[in-house]
Amino acid sequence: MSNDSGYQPPKVWAYDSESGGKFANINRPTAGARHEQVLPVGEHPLQLYSLATPNGVKVTIMLEELLALGFHGAEYDAWPIRITDGDQFGSGFVEICPNSKIPALVDRSVEPHQPVFESGAILLYLAEKFGALLPADRSQRTACLSWLFWQMGSAPYLGGGFGHFYAYAPEKLEYPINRFAMEVKRLLDVLDKHLADREYVVGDTYSIADIAIWPWFGLLASGALYEAGTFLSVQDYRNVQRWQEVVGRRPAVKEGRTVNRVWGEPSEQRPERH
Repeated sequence: MSNDSGYQPPKVWAYDSESGGKFANINRPTAGARHEQVLPVGEHPLQLYSLATPNGVKVTIMLEELLALGFHGAEYDAWPIRITDGDQFGSGFVEICPNSKIPALVDRSVEPHQPVFESGAILLYLAEKFGALLPADRSQRTACLSWLFWQMGSAPYLGGGFGHFYAYAPEKLEYPINRFAMEVKRLLDVLDKHLADREYVVGDTYSIADIAIWPWFGLLASGALYEAGTFLSVQDYRNVQRWQEVVGRRPAVKEGRTVNRVWGEPSEQRPERH
């Protein structure tokens, strides 16, 4: 592999043009609203603004699991935020999520209404609000939160790192693909070894740790994420494979995957949920 790419970083980086790739038309080095856009509001206590990406699916799975457990206060309206159209930079969305990343939730059952952004924070907020899917035992709770934050920390390597350079970058570059593939395989190995003697991430207890990790690593192991299963030899991670199949069979997981989905087979799309 050549060390000479022909590119030399400038002394001071400056944004002067799109860099190419699938999301080049929306990527900017600045924050804040780019246009006025009022968010719709439905009749249910919880209002979700999202898209069925792995981070978005975490929250719809969580809400469907809560409803399956009988928590009627978890009824929600789900509105699509089409990120390729720049909906996340509308003034209404930026008001509840300054980071302009899906998902974002507004709990209208409390006064003042409570906005929550970042998928891990939303999972934790809902788990504490309803007293479910988060172990009460201090040791297990700590383990659950450790794995929740492990997923949040690993997502940039899997998504923005490997996923970007493998699937979305304007050209295939050996060094970044190799670098992030190595890290993703290390993370798969971490999870695989952990699941060797556990049914779920926190022992025999299904929790927000599983809900957070499955849309990323479960779908990756199934071959559905970036279509990179063969490239990463995901079949070798047998414990992850067993776990992803168990979680993937849950009715709430199947339902949650369809919400705010605007691509794929029509039978698997549910752009809005009311």
